[in-house]
Amino acid sequence: MTRPTPLALLCASLSLMGFTAGFAHAQEAPLQRAPEIATGYTEKAGATASKYMVAAANPLATDAGYQMLRQGGSAVDAAIAVQMVLTLVEPQSSGIGGGAFMVHFDGSKVQSYDGRETAPMAASERLFLGKDGQPMSREQGIVGGRSTGAPGVLRMLELAHKQHGKLPWATLFGPAIRLADDGFKVSPRLNALLNYDKARLPRDAAAAAYFYDKDGAPRPVGYVLKNPELAKVLREIANGGADAFYKGRIARDIAAKVASHPTNPGLLTAKDIADYRARERDPVCSDYRQWKVCGMPPPSSGGIAIAQMLGILETTKIGAYPAVDGQLNAEAIHLFSEAGRLAYADRNRYVADTDFIPLPGKGIVSMLDKTYLHQRAALIGDRSMGSAQAGTPQGMQVAWGTDTALDRPSTSHFVAVDQYGNGLSMTTSVEDAFGSRQFVDGFILNNQLTDFSFDARDDNGPIANRVQPGKRPRSAMSPTLVFDKATGKLVLATGSPGGSSIINYVMKVLVGTLDWHLDVQQAISLPNYGSRNGPTELEAGRVSADVIAQLKAKGHEVREFEQNSGLQGISRIQRGGKDVWFGGADPRREGIVLGD
Repeated sequence: MTRPTPLALLCASLSLMGFTAGFAHAQEAPLQRAPEIATGYTEKAGATASKYMVAAANPLATDAGYQMLRQGGSAVDAAIAVQMVLTLVEPQSSGIGGGAFMVHFDGSKVQSYDGRETAPMAASERLFLGKDGQPMSREQGIVGGRSTGAPGVLRMLELAHKQHGKLPWATLFGPAIRLADDGFKVSPRLNALLNYDKARLPRDAAAAAYFYDKDGAPRPVGYVLKNPELAKVLREIANGGADAFYKGRIARDIAAKVASHPTNPGLLTAKDIADYRARERDPVCSDYRQWKVCGMPPPSSGGIAIAQMLGILETTKIGAYPAVDGQLNAEAIHLFSEAGRLAYADRNRYVADTDFIPLPGKGIVSMLDKTYLHQRAALIGDRSMGSAQAGTPQGMQVAWGTDTALDRPSTSHFVAVDQYGNGLSMTTSVEDAFGSRQFVDGFILNNQLTDFSFDARDDNGPIANRVQPGKRPRSAMSPTLVFDKATGKLVLATGSPGGSSIINYVMKVLVGTLDWHLDVQQAISLPNYGSRNGPTELEAGRVSADVIAQLKAKGHEVREFEQNSGLQGISRIQRGGKDVWFGGADPRREGIVLGD
């Protein structure tokens, strides 16, 4: 596959006019009151490469990663270049002011990297309670300094680069610095998000001056947006390493911004930022039929929930009900949704930062025990259970309350494989669209602390995911790698943004590829569906009235609305008797796949 010209990349970004056309409809969709909003659907075909490949949510970010791979860089090198460009071109979703999780394979070993934000040391479980002791509203919690945790992206990427980088650290910042200096053309998606958030984001004077004109209108599609402040920051980090961000004037600028919010100041200090540490953790790996599936451990709930859903579905006939011509079978949706109810029930009761809160029994082992999951699967009948109760894993001794975190859906995902046998899946986020709506030194600050439960306890006991000083909020981010158990080869890397729906989005691709034998682009393009232990949620306009009627006959409460996944995937396939890579990007966003 040949590298596209800059003109082709521009056309790829600006020709996605379905994103613009879909915006008005997205505003009307039920349950879609919180960004990151859906902005359209454009069919994609996927791409093939023999040596290396990268797929990301914006053409300019994908190209940055591709440049590093062409120069002999590793998958981690590509990831760093992608993330720096995403900070610039997709600021609503991720950036150096946020956090991330990565699952990496070096050809022999699977590792997971935790770059999740941490709560300030001055925070307490009353952080999101009002003077009356009741949880704050969404607006009160998210917008302002209160919701900002110590960013983790750069420390995590630095840790991974020290172990797996091939190119010099400074080289990886080149594409983003050039784009920040010279400018990039505002994409339809960024314009739509700016328009959607024009009642809140412009309250921050720095954000207003950058993202909007003097009359308050968002920068139009095609407008050349330059960011000299971010270019300066990236140069400092390129030359000084992550310490330039965590221990110098940038950290002081972040802390000052958080503390000076006029209505909702926060507690994050420069010392909290300086003390931040990324963690390498043991991945959550489980067997599913002939594959081994590896994902993130806590503080992400994604790896456990996906492993539980796979363990439950392994006992069912989900593999006998493939989608035909893009139309899903009602029985497949039923089984998938019931498995989701069971996994989400456990997630909402038990999963939190295990540096602070133990999992039930023997931990992940107990939650993924085959006997336990078979007991959970036995609860699935011909009719929907509606709402599942959390299970009782073997050895459980502590009772937890049920979480009330917001889990907003603004995030980004990318995948990469290199010529050396490395592959990775990385999910990165500022949490809500444009995070805390604070813009400092050219980048957005996260509002990840609202991923903690606003309540600290309920009638069942203290809530595992309550706020505690230095703690990492629970996440649903689910970067996932799949291996052939017989050969040990990496066969799939995938993941998605989407708040708490991420688990269902990623599961859809796993079932689509592993059970229904679709290629990864076909699986990504399937309608989104599933349950988060509430209604059965279907992507608006993508499931037939007949299938919906069959689900209702099984007792499902069905809700249709725009489901804004942003899946990326790279899979290993056979072409002409040789292994090659095949990549796919979500038609619901602007991403593309590049490789050679």
